[in-house]
Amino acid sequence: MNYHDKIFKPISNSANGETSEQTVFHYKQTGNILTAEYAGGQIQKGHLIGLVDELGNIDMRYHQVNDKGELMTGICQSTPKLLPNGKIRLHEQWEWTSGDKSKGKSIIEEQ
Repeated sequence: MNYHDKIFKPISNSANGETSEQTVFHYKQTGNILTAEYAGGQIQKGHLIGLVDELGNIDMRYHQVNDKGELMTGICQSTPKLLPNGKIRLHEQWEWTSGDKSKGKSIIEEQ
């Protein structure tokens, strides 16, 4: 699975997360290395970097500046599902490595 130049938006997130339907992720991929820039909603600016395995699963790390001016960091494991329309939906389990270090789940979908 290749994520290069794909745009994703969240469709759900845990209450302790900062992404929302207003957040837009722009993915880039070279080989098995994935990067993305994202912003929108509570997030002023964010970046992620990850590794994609042969099944399309992503092991990533992220950092972002929220609308309170706080620098937040975390880790995320994403599992892809191919939808009938050919788009990708990512089921994510994440954990803050800053702040309260809580965990959550989110789903983002290719636009």
